[in-house]
Amino acid sequence: MDKGRILLSVTGFNPQRWQELLSADREVVLKPDSATDPSITYAVVWKQPPNILARLPNLRAIFSIGAGVDHLFNDPGLPDVPIVRVVADNLTRHMTEYVVWRVLDHHRQGALYRAQQQNRLWQEPPQRPAEDISVGIMGLGELGRAAATALLSLGFKVNGWGRTDRPMEGVSTFHGEQGLVPFLNATDILVVLLPHTPATEGIVNYDLLCHLRRRNGLDGAVLINAGRGKLQKDADILRALDDGTLKEASLDVFEVEPLPGSSPMWSHPKVFLTPHAAASSDPEHLAPPMLQQMDAFERGEKLQYVVNRAAGY
Repeated sequence: MDKGRILLSVTGFNPQRWQELLSADREVVLKPDSATDPSITYAVVWKQPPNILARLPNLRAIFSIGAGVDHLFNDPGLPDVPIVRVVADNLTRHMTEYVVWRVLDHHRQGALYRAQQQNRLWQEPPQRPAEDISVGIMGLGELGRAAATALLSLGFKVNGWGRTDRPMEGVSTFHGEQGLVPFLNATDILVVLLPHTPATEGIVNYDLLCHLRRRNGLDGAVLINAGRGKLQKDADILRALDDGTLKEASLDVFEVEPLPGSSPMWSHPKVFLTPHAAASSDPEHLAPPMLQQMDAFERGEKLQYVVNRAAGY
């Protein structure tokens, strides 16, 4: 089978390193020769221009550079070929590091100590044991399960919630609409790792946050969102922080990105924010598995991590 060419179509960053690594095995182009270029057999994309994939007659599969695929479903010309999510040990480790970092920072009262340092205060508050804190993870996929395993090893109680039941040893799991409120009621630190779909858009709103457990060893509920910005309502999070529904929040994603300079999130004393950097897509680790999948597919093997179009992830 002719390998054909890879179309690398990305916006928001320099594609040079991706192009270099993918070119190790195949010819890579940054745009097709024409709207119906027959030489393109695979597309590697991130927020590609609308309709650029629509009429490529020999396109066999689309690979998303990022963990999310909602950018693909926003393309009105998305063709009916398999879409492959990126899953790599490096990406999973980065996300696990971020989740553990933020959980520990809230648990060990990082905000309080930073304020004390600014005010030159030498005070030691009571130190809480991890087993007194329940971390609830919304989204028990590859990333969520890895984070749950790491948190369990540190002694935290871990709850998990998803659209369908996905049991995990050591984790109290809940699922579906009927399981959401009981999950939240048992959670002190909420970690959001859901995909963005029509069903999950805006799910992290004021009503949801009101169900989190506030009478706990943290003296309040905490939100950590490292999933997708469209999962949350920024204004609702600010309202929850201001009225005490939330004690603190760590946010890596936002409704509008980059976060506008006018957003009160930047200076809010209860918010720790990062610029959608929890788990950056590293071409050194992600490009080789893509090439391996292409080779395996051409040998007649099935593609791995194919997106369920009906579910949206």
